Amino acid sequence: MTPELRNPIGTHVTVGKGLVAGALARVDEVGYETLQVFTGNPRGWAHSPGHPAEDERFREECARRGLRTFIHAPYLVNLGSPTPLTWERSVGVVAHNLRRAVEIGAEGVVVHTGSYVDPAGSREQYDAAMRRVREGLLPVLEALEGDGAPWLLLEPTAGQGQSLCAGVDDLEPYLDALDHHPRAGICLDTCHVFAAGAPLDEPGGATATVDRIVEIGGPDRLRLIHANDSMDVRGAFKDRHQRIGEGHIGTDAFRELFAHPATAGVPFVLETPGSREVGNPDLEVLRWLRAEAAA
Repeated sequence: MTPELRNPIGTHVTVGKGLVAGALARVDEVGYETLQVFTGNPRGWAHSPGHPAEDERFREECARRGLRTFIHAPYLVNLGSPTPLTWERSVGVVAHNLRRAVEIGAEGVVVHTGSYVDPAGSREQYDAAMRRVREGLLPVLEALEGDGAPWLLLEPTAGQGQSLCAGVDDLEPYLDALDHHPRAGICLDTCHVFAAGAPLDEPGGATATVDRIVEIGGPDRLRLIHANDSMDVRGAFKDRHQRIGEGHIGTDAFRELFAHPATAGVPFVLETPGSREVGNPDLEVLRWLRAEAAA
């Protein structure tokens, strides 16, 4: 087992040949310390059942290596959708992925917070969507058992469309809708919150952003960081990830994130171009920034 790191660094890997022969082999090859996977088609509704023997081996091998694992729910999930079939499928997919998290030993399932699909952006439709979020997610959260149950990790979007939760401040009503359930956590995607207006490109901007997350959710609700630079300027509402230090956020924001007390124990998962490939520079850049923050 590898020594426990304050902030293990990893990436989203494809499963390909399977959780062990595909995802885990890629992590070993590249040298990452944590990983995120899809457990099924990211653009489909089908519930992939998994394979008990492979799930067990993956779980055991991750434990042996000290690898912390996360699942990302499919992109189609929209818990605020006014379309009944989409809403029902979204709830079912979230519940299924939380079950898969237990089976493979993942500590959390990342879910996009959704939109209310109303071109007019009316308050009435927003309120109705938040009620659907509550009706869909609270029973799923209540079904989780024990302190070791996986977290449901809410990932604010970049603000495109009629987002229910984009800027950090939007997390407050979203968590209110879920009664601040103790297994409702937060996944901070740096590109997303920057696109929605967070001043990560300013000195102290990343620190202030995490301070606000802690103010809203408490000290232990931030459980995962998606570490991505942005191809676009702050407030552009565009979800276009860039390599660390090659976009409009820059490296200082990540140095601040590594140093913030509230990120102690929080993994950083890359979703940048080529981040799962051998020789991708983002791993070494983040390791360097992590070391600088710890010095």
